[in-house]
Amino acid sequence: MRKAAGKIVIGLAVTAGLWFGAMALDFPPVFQGLFVGFALVGVAMFLLLDVPHTNGPTGWSATVSIIAFYLVLGLGYGATASLWPQFDPEEEREKIAKILEGKENPLDPWRAEEITKRIQELDEKAKMLAERLQSLGGEQVAVAVPKVAVQPPATSTVSADSGDLMKLGEEQWQLQECYNCHKLRGEGGKKRGPELDNIGSYLTVEEIKQKIIDPKSFMAEGFEKEWEKGRMPDKFKDVMSDAEITALATWLHTFQNTAVATPKPIKKK
Repeated sequence: MRKAAGKIVIGLAVTAGLWFGAMALDFPPVFQGLFVGFALVGVAMFLLLDVPHTNGPTGWSATVSIIAFYLVLGLGYGATASLWPQFDPEEEREKIAKILEGKENPLDPWRAEEITKRIQELDEKAKMLAERLQSLGGEQVAVAVPKVAVQPPATSTVSADSGDLMKLGEEQWQLQECYNCHKLRGEGGKKRGPELDNIGSYLTVEEIKQKIIDPKSFMAEGFEKEWEKGRMPDKFKDVMSDAEITALATWLHTFQNTAVATPKPIKKK
């Protein structure tokens, strides 16, 4: 009896510790209750270890009892699952908006429009050079040229600024959770959207921006059903600023890995 009483005291102390600890760390009430529940289950299990052996049911009656026990347990967990906190992207976006509220637009000092225009000019020059080389019989060389030529020159002040722009573009990729539908650099999924490692070879910065703002403007080969169903949401023009869309499009344009079979975009609008 003393042994059982000691276990109860220890169990209740652990339960109280978990309760107050969860409250101090601002865990949601449902998690506080969950921790306490697990602690009480643990206390009950330790007490059962000291229960004297009895001749319980055998045969079919034991089998039915075990099945009934697991059914009750499963139904209990299933019924309470809806009470657990659910991830809400809109709620997380609101939290981020509150954090950034009142802060300066980080793109302003980086002259985003100037950088984008410069990159577009370099892209056009790269294409002209590629066509020139191809006309001279340098087809293999021409394929590799755009990958190098579209990068801002190292001696220009655009280089440091574009580095910040690239960083913000990658942050938008993560923040908007584009990786849920697109695979890039070997990471993410590509069942609902095409792999994008070579998207910069097909689309300019402005065309990528158009695709982000209006998903129906381009359709990837092999993704006709997804395009028709509108799998890519058209919410980005509402939840992202023009500067953020520009940063994301500019960052994606740098991906020109011809070794990856990115589906060819087809202009629809």
